[in-house]
Amino acid sequence: MNPELRTRLIAGLKDGSIVPCLGPGVLADVVSTATGAALPATSEQLILAMNGGKPMSPKLMYEFSRAAMNVELKRGRAAVTRFLDSTYGATHWTRAALHDWLRAIRPPYVIDINRDTQLLDSYAGVPHTLILGCARIVANGYRFRLFKHDGSTYSETAPDEADPGLPVLFKPMGAPRPKASYIASDADYVDYITELMGGFAVPAFIKARRRGKRYLLLGLRLNRDTERMVLADLIYAAGSPAGWALIEDATDKERRFLKKHNIEMIDADFPALIAEATGLSSPSSCRNTKR
Repeated sequence: MNPELRTRLIAGLKDGSIVPCLGPGVLADVVSTATGAALPATSEQLILAMNGGKPMSPKLMYEFSRAAMNVELKRGRAAVTRFLDSTYGATHWTRAALHDWLRAIRPPYVIDINRDTQLLDSYAGVPHTLILGCARIVANGYRFRLFKHDGSTYSETAPDEADPGLPVLFKPMGAPRPKASYIASDADYVDYITELMGGFAVPAFIKARRRGKRYLLLGLRLNRDTERMVLADLIYAAGSPAGWALIEDATDKERRFLKKHNIEMIDADFPALIAEATGLSSPSSCRNTKR
């Protein structure tokens, strides 16, 4: 990566003018502390883990949301929630190099489409606001749950009570903590994306805060409709250009999406950005894997 661009991106992450958007690739170096097994992060890894290590039909293997919908129809939504709780809430994992780096610089706003809790751990001890995506609820019109962290514990809060000056962690696909909330099945995504497009999945203070921001996609492939549709709405009102995407060997579909949304593609993986800070020497240390 061009040293000048690297310096510019890191400076933007630190001052908040550039927002990191994290995908499954940032978790590629994470393993179970008990067994050494890799953390299920990509769509295929999640499907195999949910199905006891066995592949499902080709149609269901295409995307995790399809497989989750199949499990939900057969065994109920609780079965999908139990799997995600067990995977991301009950199992102990090693730290990702990217998350250790983020913990050192703590950007003021981070978007993370993964469902793990490493981002939360990176901000432990620091007051912040957490946004978890949710779907198919009838209590109110929102498609998010909002939590404030006082430096030691989380407590749920209302949108008009959020402190807009605190760092914000936005996990649109949810997480097991502090209260489990997930976007996982096709039905979840249909509801969430519909309300996201209508403006009900993003708190008002984020809508104001994100104007003119630029984004840096890290470990995030854009081969699937779900990621593209969610990202397109989350970066609404972005600056020009809208940001950068670190993607090795991008597909034509990815290139078209990035061009449409005025995001510059950089043919490199994220270790090229953080190598000096973390000691990573090559992209092979943390693969930005295709799904």
